This record gives sequence, C-alpha cells and structure tokens, in this order.
Amino acid sequence: MTRVRQGRTLLPLADRYGRIATDLRVSLTDRCNLRCTYCMPPEGVPWLPGPELLSDDELVRLLGIAVCRLGVTEVRFTGGEPLLRPTLVDLVRRTAELVPRPQVSLTTNAIGLDRLAGPLAAAGLCRVNVSLDTLDAQRFALISRRHRLPDVLAGLAAARAAGLEPVKLNAVLLRGVNEDGAVPLLEFALAHGYELRFIEQMPLDAQHAWQRAEMVRAEEILARLAERFSLVEDPGERGAAPAETWLVDGGPGRVGVIASVTRPFCGACDRVRLTADGQVRNCLFAREESDLRTALRAGASDEELAVRWRAAMWHKLPGHGINDPSFLRPDRPMSAIGG
Repeated sequence: MTRVRQGRTLLPLADRYGRIATDLRVSLTDRCNLRCTYCMPPEGVPWLPGPELLSDDELVRLLGIAVCRLGVTEVRFTGGEPLLRPTLVDLVRRTAELVPRPQVSLTTNAIGLDRLAGPLAAAGLCRVNVSLDTLDAQRFALISRRHRLPDVLAGLAAARAAGLEPVKLNAVLLRGVNEDGAVPLLEFALAHGYELRFIEQMPLDAQHAWQRAEMVRAEEILARLAERFSLVEDPGERGAAPAETWLVDGGPGRVGVIASVTRPFCGACDRVRLTADGQVRNCLFAREESDLRTALRAGASDEELAVRWRAAMWHKLPGHGINDPSFLRPDRPMSAIGG
C-alpha cells in the first residue's frame, strides 16, 4: 500500500478490513440556517464555542496532510451549513491549490448559493450537492421550519449556470409529510438536468426522534417511482459510491437511492470525516473520535498528525451496526458531524 506522491512516501488511510479512505468530508461549522425536523429541534442545538473551531490555517494544514501524505483525492465541505463560513471561497481556493489537486465539492442547503456559486466555481469548486426534500413551499416550511424554498431554487439555478455540474439533489422522504413527493422531485430533476438521490432517514437527529417504523424505505421509494417511470439498474460500476442508481426511461437521466439503513454499503466505504473542531471520525456513526486539534495546537509535526490520522482509521469497524440490537447512536447529531 506504500506509494510515492510528489517525492514523498505515501501511506494511505487504511483499515483492518482492506478499505482505504480517499474521500474526506470536512465540516466547516455546526451552525445552520434551517431547522429541519429530521435533524434538530425548533430551538436548534448548542453551537460549538468559537475557540474550539479550527482556524482556516489549521484546517488547510490538515487538508494538506490528508492530500499530500494520506492519499485523499476528494475533499467535500459540509456543515451544518458550509455557506455560513465567511471564508468559504478562500478555503476552496486554498484547497484547490494543493498538489496533487483534489476534487473539491460542497454539500449545502443552497441558501445564499445564488450569490456565491460564481465565486466558488472560480475558486476551484467542482460540484455541489443540494438538500431539497420537497417542491411545495408549505411542506418546505413544515420540514425546515423556514420559508426559504425560493432561495434554494435560486441557488440551484446559479450552481448550474456557474458550471458546478453535475448538480446533485439530496432528498429525504418523511412518512406522512412528503413521501408522495418522490415523482414530482424526479420530474423536476430531469427537467432541469439535476441528478436526484433519495436518502433513507438515518438515526442522526439531535432530538433522537428517529423511529425505524416511520422511515420511508428504499423499496418504497422505488415502488413509487416505478408507478410513473421505467427504471433499469445502472450498468455502470458503482464502486464506493453510496448511491445505487437507475436509468430513468432508458436514460440518460438517472436517479439514485442511498439506503444506509436497509441496504448498508459499509464494505466499500472510502470515506473519513473531519469535524469543525478537529476530530477525526472514521464512520458517520462512530461512537469515538480522534483528536487532531489538540496535537496540532501543541506543535505536532505533519508526520505526527498523519500517524494519528492513520491510527484513527485503522480501528474503523466493519459496519455501522444500525441493524444490530446493540446499536447506539453517536453522541453528535448530523449537524455537528458533517454529511
């Protein structure tokens, strides 16, 4: 597994089960300007204190270690809502300037993206994933507790105009709320050239209200879509991608389903996460984290930080264990982990 990159010995982020992490998800903030019911309560959650957050320089240093020493090839900025980080454009630019250059992407609710899509593209952002659970303004307000659907749609249009393609939509269906919206969402995505993926609701809400029986399962989503569209499993190689994809009405349009609960894909996982306060999470559902921030601020060298990062990944479990009776939710909610 040892390789050489830019004249430096490269030891990748491997675990005991033969998986190698090359996709780094980086949370830039735990703050968000929505209050989605499946993520947090109406009043929100306590935000991380400012001094605990990584500075831009600290973050870029860790990204450099990940890309140059650990073999990371894709950096995805997440939140909370990453557009709330005032220095996002500069962080994208500095990340895109790393050698070798990683793919740089963004997961966002798109509020404010209408103003930032152009500058982000110019800075080196490659593409965006936008959360959009419904096209109905009243339902959007019910789910997100904010009347911001027009802002999201404007952000989507701006992303496509700026060339941040493929623009991907992430939708969570909630039983009794928007589960009948699968077909309209796919019609909208096909009409605008977006790629839609439905995501099974996961037990990562701050209020611990998730119930398996209330989750809209992948098979239900596909059954609803099949009432309107012809779906044929995508013959392309899935690899480590979390979404299973289907060609819609013969293609080229596609739709995906990320079935983390009912169809786990842990065996092919290539992801690692860095929280806004400098903690490595080797799994979205990990109960433990590895602290890089303290060592970084205490003067650790790049190689010492790389060794810590590799050790964190080595202990990754074979699967997330959601379907195990002994499963315990992570202490952090999704808003503080990053998608």
